[in-house]
Amino acid sequence: MQNLAQVMISFAENGQAFSAMHVSHYSPHDFRIAIQALMGENRDALAYALGDAGLALYPESEDILAITSLLAVVREDWPQAVDLLRQLMEMQGSDTTVFTHSMLIRSLRCNLDLAEAFEACGVALAIYPQHPELLKEYEALAEALGLGAVSRM
Repeated sequence: MQNLAQVMISFAENGQAFSAMHVSHYSPHDFRIAIQALMGENRDALAYALGDAGLALYPESEDILAITSLLAVVREDWPQAVDLLRQLMEMQGSDTTVFTHSMLIRSLRCNLDLAEAFEACGVALAIYPQHPELLKEYEALAEALGLGAVSRM
């Protein structure tokens, strides 16, 4: 059986239309690996199409939410990135990584939701209080919001 990235490339090279049905027997893990491979080969459009199919097939998969949220960040679709990252964080709960928190803060900031980004940064700092990137982001957001030096406690 071909890996999923090869299947997508084959569809594209043969000019065939593809639907989620064509790839429904692959696992969320297979989707994540294929999307990473396609992005590594600069086949972004195929990766995005595969991400959309993955979301349609496995909307509650941590693998799919993680990779598609990154795809949304790459294509600067900030509203989608925020939505997917929030879903991922809800799923991960207390296991949410500092990277995921940082991506949400960045996405909110890029979406010009500075107050929400500031609030999300405060939440992240409650979990990762000494993280230098988060501290720097918190200060920058406070300044952007005209709050000056703000104490987190």
